[in-house]
Amino acid sequence: MSSVKSFSNTTGYGRLEVHLVGGFNDDRQLSQKLTNQLLRAFDLQPDDVHLVTFCVTELNDREEKDIHFPIIYGIAVNVKTAEIFPATFPEKGPDEDLRSAHVLTGARLTNIYDAKTEQLHIGPYFWRPFPHVDFWLDQDDQQILQNLSTSPLAEPPHFVSHIRSTLTFLKAHPFPSHSLFPDRKPRIYKKNEEGLWELVCSDKI
Repeated sequence: MSSVKSFSNTTGYGRLEVHLVGGFNDDRQLSQKLTNQLLRAFDLQPDDVHLVTFCVTELNDREEKDIHFPIIYGIAVNVKTAEIFPATFPEKGPDEDLRSAHVLTGARLTNIYDAKTEQLHIGPYFWRPFPHVDFWLDQDDQQILQNLSTSPLAEPPHFVSHIRSTLTFLKAHPFPSHSLFPDRKPRIYKKNEEGLWELVCSDKI
């Protein structure tokens, strides 16, 4: 919230708007729990927050042969027109395996984009060796899907290959403080003139 407000003027005009999209009627009801947590967090905000779009849980759910799937997996926003539309993202951005390893080892999701500098700040991240990584890399796709997904029946096609790539990265870097971030500095990216992310500061990978 503070990041959004930092770009607003102090005249009091305009309003804070929220668009919630995602989740579905998953078997473990994780989407519903997360939705409740988000609504509670916004309700506790001292600012006046306006909920504009609410496409979550049962409102974003479709059913095929008694299996539930999300209708919308991702969205994008046209920042010039404020138009919101469904979107897929074949390009996942820089250091995908590094960012995924950070989450797979139990870290909380964090914002890596600095809107003021228009830069990505990735890391420094630290984790302990991933338990039984060789065991998981030896498993077939179905075992990985069943054991490393919160919604095995609703995952997109690339899920297993993505997890395998992340596990391979974790095996190669059991101690990121040594191999990835010896100087404890983030990897910083900025878009170049072609609109592609370009590394401007790093330790090493």
